[in-house]
Amino acid sequence: MISKRSSWLLVALAAAIVAAPLLLPGIEGEFKGTDDQAVSAIVEARPGYEPWFKPLWTPPNGEIQSLLFALQAALGAGVLGYVIGRRHGRSSASDDVTRR
Repeated sequence: MISKRSSWLLVALAAAIVAAPLLLPGIEGEFKGTDDQAVSAIVEARPGYEPWFKPLWTPPNGEIQSLLFALQAALGAGVLGYVIGRRHGRSSASDDVTRR
């Protein structure tokens, strides 16, 4: 079990990691996704470039796109949590069997 002091240190570290980008000078607050950055780099390198294919469906606005991204992240976190919990449960069960 983690001690109380270790728990508070982890919380403080997490808060520092979250706050650091907000407090650092030189950040303008405009966030661009990697897709946008990749398109900018490609257009800069080859101005006449045309993509090989287009998306099957484009979300109507940024809020829907953010919602889909959040749902994808939640689904991934749920699967990861399930796998970790399942493995922990199996190891606990095998420890109980070996102790008897």
